[in-house]
Amino acid sequence: MPSNNRVTYRRKHTYNTKSNRTKLVRTPGNRLVMQHIKKQAKGPKCGDCGDKLNGIPALRPVEYSRIARARRTVARAYGGSRCFGCVRTRIVRAFLIEEQKIVKKVLKASQK
Repeated sequence: MPSNNRVTYRRKHTYNTKSNRTKLVRTPGNRLVMQHIKKQAKGPKCGDCGDKLNGIPALRPVEYSRIARARRTVARAYGGSRCFGCVRTRIVRAFLIEEQKIVKKVLKASQK
């Protein structure tokens, strides 16, 4: 693209910051204009292990309020905040703790 063309920002904010990145685009009417680039989204992470959550799109925070609830979460316990591995670990841990309580109760009853 020739660099001798002058283009101006399309918004009032003119400083070269992370939130004001642009690219030059040639329109069908053969005009050269600046297009603003959205910031890249990181996406949700698991609260326990920090892995990426599958099944949930990586959007900017305000965009989650604009999409349907079905696309924001996963149909599972701890759906939108924990990954499947951490949920499985929690379930197994809870089960083993309950089993341990039952064993203790049985041992106590057999001693009497």
